[in-house]
Amino acid sequence: MKKRIAALVLAAAMVFSLAACGGKSESTAASSSSSAGVSGEFTGTANGMGEVTVTVTLTDGVITDCVVEGPDETEGIGSVVVANAPEEVVSANKGSIDVVSGATITSNAVNEALAAALTAAGLDAADFVGNASEETAEDTTVEADIVVVGAGGAGMTAAISAAKEGKSVVIVESQSMVGGNSVRATGGLNATHTPAQDENEFNEAAGVEKTLATAAESYADDETITALAATVAEQWAEYQANPVGYFDSVELMELDTMIGGKGVNNPELVEVLCSNSADAIEWLASIGIDMPSVSSFGGASVKRIHRPLNDEGKVVSVGSYMIPLLEKNCEEAGVEILFNTTANEILTDDNGAAVGVVATGKSGETVTVNAKAVVLATGGFGANLEKVVEYKPDLAGFMTTNAAGAQGQGIDMAVAIGAGTVDMDQIQIHPTVEANTAALITEGLRGDGAILVNAEGNRFTDEVGTRDVVSAAEIAQTGSYSWLIIDQAMVDASSVIQGYIKNGYTVTGETYEALAEAMGVDATAFAATMEKWNACVEAGKDEEFGRTSFANPLNTAPYYAIKVTAGVHHTMGGLTINANTEVLAEDGSVIPGLYAAGEVTGGVHGANRLGGNAVADFTVFGRIAGQQASAYVG
Repeated sequence: MKKRIAALVLAAAMVFSLAACGGKSESTAASSSSSAGVSGEFTGTANGMGEVTVTVTLTDGVITDCVVEGPDETEGIGSVVVANAPEEVVSANKGSIDVVSGATITSNAVNEALAAALTAAGLDAADFVGNASEETAEDTTVEADIVVVGAGGAGMTAAISAAKEGKSVVIVESQSMVGGNSVRATGGLNATHTPAQDENEFNEAAGVEKTLATAAESYADDETITALAATVAEQWAEYQANPVGYFDSVELMELDTMIGGKGVNNPELVEVLCSNSADAIEWLASIGIDMPSVSSFGGASVKRIHRPLNDEGKVVSVGSYMIPLLEKNCEEAGVEILFNTTANEILTDDNGAAVGVVATGKSGETVTVNAKAVVLATGGFGANLEKVVEYKPDLAGFMTTNAAGAQGQGIDMAVAIGAGTVDMDQIQIHPTVEANTAALITEGLRGDGAILVNAEGNRFTDEVGTRDVVSAAEIAQTGSYSWLIIDQAMVDASSVIQGYIKNGYTVTGETYEALAEAMGVDATAFAATMEKWNACVEAGKDEEFGRTSFANPLNTAPYYAIKVTAGVHHTMGGLTINANTEVLAEDGSVIPGLYAAGEVTGGVHGANRLGGNAVADFTVFGRIAGQQASAYVG
């Protein structure tokens, strides 16, 4: 779809250097003319996530129109660059756009295609240095009922909730686009007791029994887990006596979350997360965000993760699906978003109540937002590898899946006015990060039936175990990496996997032996592993590693593999909050007017977050933060 001039100029994370741009490019000229200056329409192409095409119209050597096409660029990330690049090029007569942090592949592709288009006109992109005004931006002051810091999932959810209560809301966002880490989420939202679960027929007995056994064997001294297990055991016995509908419960979701978090979680926050999860699904549906597909994810006893589908009925990444729709709802609700505006201080009154923020704009100007309440939704600090290593030195040298804005500044701002923190050393690594690009490969593949094999071609763990356990097992393998194995049947059912193939993350083979050769592993050992796994699926039992979640056997050619390793993914620690999302001071007292939701907080996930609980977290607690801040404002 063609994207014409329609948006504000994007912010610069760094200026793209044309000499550093790689990949293939082409250029074609539609026309040229004139000794006074080149006029006509000229086109260039380059490779981003897919083919990116830039067509410029020149009038006497000046760029007067620009069209950028990139239908395969990641929704909510690269698509934003495609949409906004024309305004930046034309408004300043520039030969390159500023590279957007988090969307460098698309940004670079736009610049390469733009340079190719100008070359087709006989011109040099380097000569188009821009004619933007050099005037110094003025300091500004904005008034609002509520200021939200961060335009990720939690921030936009809080803003929408507050706006629906009739409050004026301003979001301050450090990046040039919405989304944060949320837009990178690939799995779904964990929820219990939902219509989507009831519409499916699942046999999860082995998963429930395994969880109850784990609770009895490993957490006999944990009163919270023991009590939850006793309740679940009663529920499970009643269900077995009269198996009507689908078995799941709030208590089972709590039990899974507590065991997944090693019992470190705050039980009160876990109860809030789980008891509000079904309502979160319903609320999202009310604003046009549907998640009808239900599947397995690591650490869950039953099929509980809810995922969106495209028009063809194929699973899509939850983040790139949700975030544009949340932004659309913000716009419709009248929420103002200040992009490229980095908050660095929380304002307080004489009583210590939060009454706004001070931020720095794109050009260094000071932006003050006066408000009656502040909601922090800045995310964690997974992109700040120095801070990661400060709290967990053994993660030195790890890659990260985090968006550039996840620097921990929200935590620092709140601590500066007396806020307490919890679990700051609890940092999660994810076992399936594409080994060459650090792209996150969704856990949903394993939930849908994929397996992991090591460099020797052998399985080595229960693939749908908790992320910490699977990551530790993977790190212990030769080279600290593994191969994620899928087949054509899985590809046909998932646009997400199709995207991985298009992006070049996979190797493939028509037979197990051919795939093994492409992976560089022993063909005989790998073929034997695949036959053994398919037998496990048919039998519904995994004697070797105790996996209890099975889908279809991996026996539909061709076959695919993605090389994956572990990377820093989520910071479970953060600001201390209560069930109302009020931020607590070090002494446990409430800091008036200050709320927080999402990865900036601690206590919800304990020592390890279950896949699917982050989206549940930012939706449930984001809504609560917006509602509670609105009630406080009055």
